[in-house]
Amino acid sequence: MTNHGFALFETAVGLCGVAWSRDGILGVQLPEGDATRTRARLRRRFPQARETEAPEPVRSAVDAIQALLSGEPRDLSQVALDWTGVGAFERRVYEVARAIRPGATLTYGEVAARIGETALAARDVGQALGRNPFPIVVPCHRVVAAGGKSGGFSARGGAATKLKLLRIEGAEAAGPPTLFD
Repeated sequence: MTNHGFALFETAVGLCGVAWSRDGILGVQLPEGDATRTRARLRRRFPQARETEAPEPVRSAVDAIQALLSGEPRDLSQVALDWTGVGAFERRVYEVARAIRPGATLTYGEVAARIGETALAARDVGQALGRNPFPIVVPCHRVVAAGGKSGGFSARGGAATKLKLLRIEGAEAAGPPTLFD
């Protein structure tokens, strides 16, 4: 694989981006409104990366992301990630999120319990998910607030984008957005 690269790609929800290193995906960028803004966000997030054609392992991940965002159930849990810069707590949270199948959800409190924390850590789980560098591959949109409410979402469009992603996957999150359960 190229040392550090990034590429833009079309999806059913708009133009996304992906950055990679030799060790795997460094990050995924959800749409920012247009190509210029999406590209600029990737360059800010990954200044060491240059825009280039994605190598085969990344291309396969992009194909799976495109299919998932078109409504096809896809398992992205085997996509190689470059965990550089991801803290131990965040990684535990992301690993639980990666195990949530398309169409299913867990609450912030349930994720906290699965990593061995009390329900009081639900806010910390939400904050970790808000820093998720790998949205879609680490499906933070599948983690919702108590009672099936959407909870927050850090991508452009916030909770509305989260609800759109959940609808594409056939999951439901009801009620107005809340930050945490």
